[in-house]
Amino acid sequence: VQLQASGGGLVQAGGSLRLSCAASGRIFGGYAMGWFRQPPGQEREFLAAISWAGGTTNYADSVKGRFTISRDNAKNTVYLQMNSLKPEDTAVYYCAAAPFTSVKGMATMENVRYWGQGTQVTVSS
Repeated sequence: VQLQASGGGLVQAGGSLRLSCAASGRIFGGYAMGWFRQPPGQEREFLAAISWAGGTTNYADSVKGRFTISRDNAKNTVYLQMNSLKPEDTAVYYCAAAPFTSVKGMATMENVRYWGQGTQVTVSS
């Protein structure tokens, strides 16, 4: 299984970006998909998760109302729409896949089996 994240870049505060994560290989219907980020000098943190089949979602409080996770099963792709970006959103963003895990369980990194390579998001003030 490979996860390819894309869509990062430089944006001004208040702007928007959409990240994409294309999954290849044997991703089964039991996999939850999600996004994490790692700001400079900080720990990796959970942002959002979506169930592959049911469309159930879970968000960290820090991004709830600003970020939206969605998926296109036909394309094996998960998206993260990020609006109202702030300088503190600057980080490397990673997509992740976890087998037989709920969207709440996705918030625990130990449940993640596959990671994407990361894409840099920089928000200028």
